[in-house]
Amino acid sequence: MPRMHNYEENQLNKNVIPFIPEGEFYFAKGVDAFYKRKFDIALKWLKKAAETDPKEALYQAQMSIIYTEIGAYHAANQVLTTIIKEHGESYYDCYYLIANNYAHLGLLRDAQKYASLYLEKDPDGEFHDETEQLLTLLELSLEDEETDESFAEEDEWLIYQETAFYHIQRHEWVSALPILQEMMTRFPSYAMAKHQYHYALFFSGKRDEAIGLAETFYKNEPTSILSKTNLLIFHAEQGHINITEAFIEALINVYPIQVEQSLRIAIALSYTTYLTQAYQRFKLLTKSKLSNHLDYFRAFAKVAYLNDNKDHANQIWMEGCHLHPELAKENAPWSRI
Repeated sequence: MPRMHNYEENQLNKNVIPFIPEGEFYFAKGVDAFYKRKFDIALKWLKKAAETDPKEALYQAQMSIIYTEIGAYHAANQVLTTIIKEHGESYYDCYYLIANNYAHLGLLRDAQKYASLYLEKDPDGEFHDETEQLLTLLELSLEDEETDESFAEEDEWLIYQETAFYHIQRHEWVSALPILQEMMTRFPSYAMAKHQYHYALFFSGKRDEAIGLAETFYKNEPTSILSKTNLLIFHAEQGHINITEAFIEALINVYPIQVEQSLRIAIALSYTTYLTQAYQRFKLLTKSKLSNHLDYFRAFAKVAYLNDNKDHANQIWMEGCHLHPELAKENAPWSRI
């Protein structure tokens, strides 16, 4: 068969589409988004990569790193534990990453356990120095604790907190209430449980009782931002205009350092006519620190829509639905207005 001329060869080559495995393509897109600190987009691509090639542990490992970056430490550890279970214990770095996540959560004995496991299984590993430094810090912290029981109590408190948060973010008020009641009994100094209880009680239908409890707390702690935001929401929902305005005046110039308190003020303002101020508050928030809050996406999308930024509203809502499939089952926030 005669050889093709160069021109014919070039034309043929132009029509050849190079094959790039889908998993690698999605992974590359995810890593690119990660370095641009677009964590929600990075997670979307990496989840697709992992679905395409579930045998590739690297994709899941990168997902865990993003979860750690946004503060979703339990989610990160679930991914890392799955890697060890499905791909074998030779993925030693997972032990260090798990230890690091437990340290962030304050679960120091668990962190110590996995850090020690890492050094035992891979004594010359990449994270050897970091692990030794972590163990030193953990040992110093553990020396300050009086008994092992205090750690058991800490773990128990964290389980209550995360379970209550899960139900509240999904508006499962009836499920949240008994958990919060138990939490208030076992940890009476933890004020957040009281505020969450008042909030869940109000939206479960027991509005008068919730307002009464919140007002009593406010009288005893008049500087409490969470108490003010709860009462602002409750009275706005009840149509108590004068009381609502008083709480707006008390919060409108307050810019807390804590991101969750800032979120609460933005959400509270979303219940009022101060929608421009609410929208500006949401735009000041760091999304990566609030990606686990379903109400962040609900309220932000709503106020964006009501400020005639419909494209932005749709973008926010779609981001929330990508991160939390349960949101996709809900109607868009503006459809309920």
